[in-house]
Formats: sequence, structure tokens, C-alpha cells
Amino acid sequence: MDAEILRSVSRSFYLSIRFLPAQLREPIALAYLLARTTDTVADTAQISGSVRMETLKLLSNGIQGTASRDVVVGLIASFVSLQENASERQLLESLPDCLACLEGMEHADRNDIRLVLEKITRGQMLDLQRFDNPQEMRALSTAADLEEYTYLVAGCVGEFWTRLCFRHVHRFSSRTEDQMLALGKRYGMALQLINVLRDAGSDLRAGRCYFPEHELNAVHLIPSQILSEPERFQPIYRTWLETAKAGLTSGMEYSHTIKNRRVRAATVLPALIGVRTLALLEASGPEALQCTVKVPRREVRAIILSLALTMVSRRKMDAIFDQAKL
Repeated sequence: MDAEILRSVSRSFYLSIRFLPAQLREPIALAYLLARTTDTVADTAQISGSVRMETLKLLSNGIQGTASRDVVVGLIASFVSLQENASERQLLESLPDCLACLEGMEHADRNDIRLVLEKITRGQMLDLQRFDNPQEMRALSTAADLEEYTYLVAGCVGEFWTRLCFRHVHRFSSRTEDQMLALGKRYGMALQLINVLRDAGSDLRAGRCYFPEHELNAVHLIPSQILSEPERFQPIYRTWLETAKAGLTSGMEYSHTIKNRRVRAATVLPALIGVRTLALLEASGPEALQCTVKVPRREVRAIILSLALTMVSRRKMDAIFDQAKL
């Protein structure tokens, strides 16, 4: 697996992958690269939504092993030159190697990768259907729609991570696999919800509103008014912030049960970065819709150093989590 490509297309997930033992690193890294490839196809705005949808379907079939690898690679090649970001071009060019690597995976790992990618691409296709006209501002209808979206693109990743860890890590957790699957699902959904909250302003400017229309209706707000009247939107925004915090608590609970220190470090890091992101978003208030909020790299490095120096002690994890809220 090309570590350089992985690092170039992932700011924070690469940090988690580096902690993992080798038997976990390869299948998780491969699944991540395939998911980023499908995401890049879905986001190539220079190509019409209908063509992106058909390409995404074919790519999904290629990942599932039901479409010719050569046909899939040939079609994706037309997307390469349209990528303004060099890392995204390199990612698409690496697709033949990724598909070959998938074919060579141990049977159970290959099946799990295919299962999680089927769900992720389904979520991406739903996005293309719902937001097929960037000139027209649209919102998801209900909270259930937002929950479905966060599950399909990230909650299922928590389940995928859990299955792999139970298979490859001796005495992975003090909880049962079913308990960990439920916690992992909530954790993954919370991490995606943080992305929704962080990217809300840019999504709205692109015609996408992930916040439920029925909640907006309750405060007599339509999606196109959010950016011009952000104060009226704040109660809805803060409610989803609290939902994300609750999901991260599940992530901390999940991480606490993990016995292997390296896997525990890889698992808890997104929660520690995530809770700090939520604190910054909360502090920004309405301004969060006008700027890009990210945890500074120096803070991320300090978190990693603290985990390493304390051998990923559970007490230190909790202290970092509590401190990050401030």
C-alpha cells in the first residue's frame, strides 16, 4: 500500500493508521483509499451528476468484483486530468494497484472491505441524487435522513474497524463483538457529523444543506437564509453539536475497552481531535459558517506525543478529552 498517497489524501486518518499493527494497517488503508477514490469521482464537479452516478455505479461493481477491472480503470482515467489537486490525480491513477491488492486480500478481509465500500458508495450516490442541481439549494428532509447519511459514509466504517480488530487482534476488547459494533457505529456517525458541522458553510454555498428541513421549518427558516441569518440557525446547529459530542463519548467508551495499546491509540485519536474541533466550532458561533475551522497541527502533534509518553493510558486519554472541550 502506497504510504505517500495515503498521507497526501488524509490529514488525520493517516495518523491513526500509522499506529496500527501490520495485520490491520493494510486492509484498513486499502479500504480508505478505495473510499477516497469513490469520493473523488462523486465530487468531480466538472462532470455532470448523471455521468458521475453511472461511473460511481461501475466503480462500485468493480470493487465488488462484478465488473471488468480494465473497463473500470479505463473509465476512471477520464477523471484524472480533471483533478486540480495532484494528490487526487495520483489517487485515481493508483486505482489499478488498489483493485489488484483487493483481489489478493485474505478472503474475510476482502469481503469486509467490499461490504463497507458498498455502503459508502450507496451514501455517495444518495448525495448525488439529493443534490443534483448546485444552482438549487436543497436540504435533507428529516433527522433520519441525516442519520442514514452519517451511517452509510462513516458509521459502517466503525463496524468495519470492529470486525477486523476482533479477527486480527488477540483479546481485542473486554466487551462483546455486538456491543463494540454498536459503539463503533455511533462513533463513526459522530465523526461524520463533525464533518457536516465543520463544512456546513461551504456545503451551503454549494447548494447542499444536511440539516433537516423539518427542523428549519420549525424556526421559520429556509436553507437559503442560513448564511444570511446565521443567528436564527444557531439553535439547530448547537443541537447537532451536542449529538456529535454524545457520539464521541461512545468513541471514548469504545477506546477504553481496547487492550492493545497501539490499536487503542489509533482508535482514540479521532475522538480527541474531534472533541477539540467541536469546541472550536462552538466557540466560533455563527462565524463557523464563514471560515474553515481546523485543529492546528501543533495541537494534534501534542496529543500524539502525550499518548505516546503515557503509553496510551486510559487516564491520560480522558484528561486530553476533557481538556479539549475547553
